[in-house]
Amino acid sequence: MRNSTDFSPLYRSFIGFDHLAGLIDKASQPGKQSSYPPYNIELLAENQYRITMAVAGFSEEDIDIESKDNGLTIVGTKQSATNPQQDASKSPRQFLHQGIAERNFERKFQLGEHVKVIGAFMENGLLHVDLEREVPEALKPRKIAINGKSLLNGDS
Repeated sequence: MRNSTDFSPLYRSFIGFDHLAGLIDKASQPGKQSSYPPYNIELLAENQYRITMAVAGFSEEDIDIESKDNGLTIVGTKQSATNPQQDASKSPRQFLHQGIAERNFERKFQLGEHVKVIGAFMENGLLHVDLEREVPEALKPRKIAINGKSLLNGDS
């Protein structure tokens, strides 16, 4: 059973948004991305956002954040997970219950146009990534005066 949506009625009145249909279709398909680590996306102000990820057990050196082509990728790599050879004098840890996941992860986010990563910080086991939409002056709404003259016909 395929869950596809017909976006053709939107094309009649929305010009230049054809790529949006592909993004919506891609987002609605069940992906292979796991739910680990859990995260929140918060609206701080009109054009300011924050992604907060629960990354307990990871240090700043274990996390890599990359922004490229309207995409944000956050990768967590535990040093102990990448180096299976432990010191022979250390005994392996024995858990009676292990509820804190210590596995590597990669989380990808699709960013909207003109959304830029402002910065990132860690606090109390949470990674915070701040984002801001910076709309260029040329794309902001502007008032068009009605003066009765046509500039296309050579009137000045």
